[in-house]
This record gives sequence, C-alpha cells and structure tokens, in this order.
Amino acid sequence: MRRLRRFLLGLLALTAVTSATACTADGDRPRIVVTTNILGDVTREIAGAEAEVTVLMRPNADPHSFGLSARQAAELEQADLVVYNGLGLEENVLRHVDAARAAGVATFEVGKAVDPLTFGPGVDGEADPHFWTDPERMRTAVGLIADRVTEHVDGVDETTIRANASRYDGRLTDLATHMRESFDRIPEDDRALVTNHHVFGYLADRFGFRVIGAVIPSGTTLASPSSSDLRSLTQAMERAGVRTVFADSSQPTRLAEVLRTELGGRVRVVELYSESLTAKGEGADTYLRMMRANTTAMTAGLTAD
Repeated sequence: MRRLRRFLLGLLALTAVTSATACTADGDRPRIVVTTNILGDVTREIAGAEAEVTVLMRPNADPHSFGLSARQAAELEQADLVVYNGLGLEENVLRHVDAARAAGVATFEVGKAVDPLTFGPGVDGEADPHFWTDPERMRTAVGLIADRVTEHVDGVDETTIRANASRYDGRLTDLATHMRESFDRIPEDDRALVTNHHVFGYLADRFGFRVIGAVIPSGTTLASPSSSDLRSLTQAMERAGVRTVFADSSQPTRLAEVLRTELGGRVRVVELYSESLTAKGEGADTYLRMMRANTTAMTAGLTAD
C-alpha cells in the first residue's frame, strides 16, 4: 500500500510539472492580435500553429461601432504584431492601435496596402475600407500579412508561414473563379447594386456591377439617411429599374424596410454577410464561406423574376 501511495504521488507530481511546462511553452508562443474577424480568420490560416492569433471583434458585430474592453486594449500592447483593416473602418479601435504602435508594437494596416479605391457618388474622395469584397485584393493581403508575420514575429517558421499562405492563396483563386462564373449568369443590365451603406464598391469594380446607391449614403453604418437621401435613392432605383436591396447581416434591416415602403412594397430585401463573420454554424463563419454565400444570394437576388 505504501509503495502504491508513493507511486501515485510521484505520478501526480510529474503530471503537475508537465502541465506547468506546457502552460509556460504556450504562454511563450508568439502573439498576433487582429482587429476584425474577417482578417482574423485569414490571419489564422496564414499563422497556423506557428503563433497564437487573438481576434478582437466578435461574430456578427459591426466593425464600425465595436469597442474594446480594458483587457483587449492591453492585449494589443502585448502583441508581437497587430493586424488591422484601417482606412477608418474600426472607428472605435484605431486609437488603441495607435497606442500599441507608440508602445513599440509592430502594426500592419492592410487596407492601405492593397491599392484602395475611393467611394463613389455621395462619398467622393474618401478611401473605401471594404477591400475584402474583392477576392483578388484579399490574395494580395494574404501575401502581405505573411510578409509581416515573418518579418516581425520571432519564433515562427518562415517556410511553414509561406506554405500556409500559398495554400490559402489557391483557395482564394478558386473563390474568385467561382464568383466570376456565378456572376456571369446575371444579365449585364441587371448588375446593379443597392445596399444599406456603401460596402460593395470593390466587388462592383472587380466583377462589373453598377452601384446605384445606398440607403445610408455613407461608407459607415454610423451615419443616418435624410428624407431627401431616401427620395434621391428611390428615384435612382426607379430610373435603373432596380427592385432588389442588399442588407447587411450585421445591421437591422429597418432602413432597407423603409426603402421598401418608399417604393410601395415592390422591392426584395436580400440579406448578405457583408462586414462580419457569423458564429460557427450560422452560414458565414469563415471568409471563404461568407463570400460564397454572398455570391449565391446576389446571383439569386438579381436573376429572380
């Protein structure tokens, strides 16, 4: 019995030491903090098991309005690298990113590095932060993020990072092909977009759509439309013969429903996953699934009788 007791105590001690060592090793893993969940998903694909990737924005959140807790703000300053969308997207988070940079943390503003477009009519001159709606620009982003990870994050294996990025780049190439083949089924005269706010400019530029307007004539969901804005948009829709409005899944569809009322109920409101991933199992829990779901919804919405 004594011999058995000594054996069990020794086994418990060994287990405790092993667990402590594992926790220490995990705590020593390089850390990458990403602001938005879309870029977070992509960065995890690139980093794989080489680094711990923390994503600040929760599923189904609005990137224009989400904020950080004190703990999350501290995580930014403890990171080896901060990856953020930029171009004004994360309006309540950018000051924390600036603070992390001032503290010596390497930061990477992805939107600024992928040849950003400016908004169209109504928001002329402002840089459009919604570059992820163009899978080709996301391919560029993947290569650039991989560059920053290998440059600024000590302890990662560069060969593995490059292989991960290359593998994901192939999946993005397949996505772009799928989107083009799907959109080719939409007659050219019907390739007209009306959304809650200006979010699909990059997709329109890549795949040959016309942006008729937005319920909120702004690049941010934090703005509000006036009655004259709605009147101008309904007139533009009437001229273009548009009967489909695409509403952001991260936003209530109230404004799109207002537009439906303005046009006497002759409008279809189709929901898209435009600015945030969903929780797991809700239809758009990865960037690739989000874009494929949107492609299906847009094609169906613009070819329906």
